[in-house]
Amino acid sequence: MDENPGVSEEYRMVSPWPLFVALGLPIAEIGILFGLVPLAVGGLFLFCGSIAGILRENEYVSSTWRGLAVLSVPVVAGGLALWYADGATASDLLIRAYSMIGTGVLMLVAGLGGDLFARDAEIGI
Repeated sequence: MDENPGVSEEYRMVSPWPLFVALGLPIAEIGILFGLVPLAVGGLFLFCGSIAGILRENEYVSSTWRGLAVLSVPVVAGGLALWYADGATASDLLIRAYSMIGTGVLMLVAGLGGDLFARDAEIGI
């Protein structure tokens, strides 16, 4: 009798991505909530990069870079929604909107650049 039925040697048992999702989301939220731009940008990069890694690991996307580029769209949309909600007043909401829009643009550039220039690079997935 097999002591591990249904388990094959070719499948990985543990994924590193849930830990980074669990760290990235609160870091991004703290940065956005309190207007701390470095935390907001870093947390959003960590969160969206981890989601792109999960999508690639489960073979929903062909490239992690393309997943990152696609995930930049909701981040920019959220930043534009905050910018529109702020209206003409200059408040802390505008700083949060700019940090989200900037992060989305940087993620889009990183995703497109990585897909163009690092498509042959082997990522340890």
